[in-house]
Amino acid sequence: MNGMDMCLLRYRLGGNYDTFQFSYNSVRYTPAENARRLNCFVSDINSKVIHFVGHSLGGLVIRHLFDLFPQQTPGRIVTLGSPHNQSHAAKMMSSFALTRMLLGSSIENGLLGTMPDWKEERELGSIAGTLRFGMGIIVPGLPRPNDGTVSVEETRLKGMKDHMSLPLSHFGLVVSQRSYEAVVCFLREGKFQ
Repeated sequence: MNGMDMCLLRYRLGGNYDTFQFSYNSVRYTPAENARRLNCFVSDINSKVIHFVGHSLGGLVIRHLFDLFPQQTPGRIVTLGSPHNQSHAAKMMSSFALTRMLLGSSIENGLLGTMPDWKEERELGSIAGTLRFGMGIIVPGLPRPNDGTVSVEETRLKGMKDHMSLPLSHFGLVVSQRSYEAVVCFLREGKFQ
């Protein structure tokens, strides 16, 4: 992902933190391959605390990062609309050649649910959306409540520190003021208000 969807959230977070934006190719590389690139990216950041905020597939890349390279600088993690369990929308899309090409390598040990277990080495908070608006509305059988792409249940992760749902769409999770405030709260306190 080119990270453009995270620009507003990154700008807002810049008022409290130094921010760095990692972009990755989700079609060409698997989440694990992107995690290796993320590890190289993060190793150039000189800080005593490094928090991670990932949207959608980005949260899965972060999970792979901590599975492959657990000795990261201390910090917390927030995922927004990340399908920590198998993505129903991706499963449906992967059954057709054309839409499977759109998903590319993101389904390998990622969107189809074959993720490494979360070892609870870091405090992870997950935010889900409940405003059913997005490409997922054309995918039959997407469990409700959902954000139009990812169901609330898919955003739950065994061992996560906290979880919250907001009345936002999948894209709304990265542009909403309420979402931003929840992210900051978790990064500071390790819990959502």
